[in-house]
Amino acid sequence: MAGSGTAHLRESDDAVLDVRDLVVEFPVGRKQVVHAVSGLSIDLREGETLGILGESGCGKSSAGRAMMQLPPPTSGSVRFADTELVGLKPRELRRARSRMQMILQDPISSLNPRRKVKDLVAEGLAVWGYDGDDRDGLLRETLLAVGLDPEVVWERRPHELSGGQCQRVCIARALLMDPTVLICDEPVSSLDVSVQAQILNLLERTKDRYGLSMVFIAHDVAVVKNISDRVMVLYLGKTCEVLPSDGLESEAVHPYTRLLLASVPGAEEVAAGRGEAIVPISSELPSPLAPPSGCRFRTRCPLATERCAEEEPQLREVRPGHHVACHHVAVTAEENQ
Repeated sequence: MAGSGTAHLRESDDAVLDVRDLVVEFPVGRKQVVHAVSGLSIDLREGETLGILGESGCGKSSAGRAMMQLPPPTSGSVRFADTELVGLKPRELRRARSRMQMILQDPISSLNPRRKVKDLVAEGLAVWGYDGDDRDGLLRETLLAVGLDPEVVWERRPHELSGGQCQRVCIARALLMDPTVLICDEPVSSLDVSVQAQILNLLERTKDRYGLSMVFIAHDVAVVKNISDRVMVLYLGKTCEVLPSDGLESEAVHPYTRLLLASVPGAEEVAAGRGEAIVPISSELPSPLAPPSGCRFRTRCPLATERCAEEEPQLREVRPGHHVACHHVAVTAEENQ
């Protein structure tokens, strides 16, 4: 295992997206720095959906944007299809990034309110100067693929569409570039619950149809669990735990992951049935301007000891494909058996 406070989570040698020791820091005020992401490492396998889970302010969106070089990270490596994106010249970066698309949280603000759907979806083609005879046919085919009737939405502008329809337009715009990786940053958090399910189902169908690999960023435990193959839990820019999504509820052992699971409606009844006690998170999220020493979760952790303040826990594999950064993982594991 390598990296400052992270493990080299390499599960295969054919990762389509390979992120190493990613650091994202933002200067604010007088000589102050926001430590948004600190040493994040990711291997995204071909055809996989990796969920990134955590509270607001944990660095999820900063990590996703840094992967896209929007803006570039403070340090670290982002390799996509054997190409190092960090430090790439603008023209070469644009070429590489056409196969690596991003869907943002607010679909309405992601779209130019003055442009029609036919133009919004075709933005990528316009950037590359593509104006082939099959252009409109490609647009219509892609709109149909995301569940939109071209005859209905073709001439409409974003304010004439629902939030769910706007998000479908954003997905169509990304798919038209024929990406291999799709980074979804809270793509359903601003939508009604009924529409959320539709968009999640659409993303899963789209992934299979287009052979995509996805990074799915969200704070909702149930959403991440249902759509992901693996889940990475972040806290204040650090990785706490990485494990298969089908073992999230039964095998997660990090205190922060367990407390996130306890926040899901109905969790108290489930815990009571297992004879478990739920200890609520104490205090507020520390400031990323001055993250705690040692384990960043220690100020809110019911298991914290002096060692947690003095020594940063390293990610270590507790079972195949399951990595945890906690000094008390053995204690936690026994409590959850």
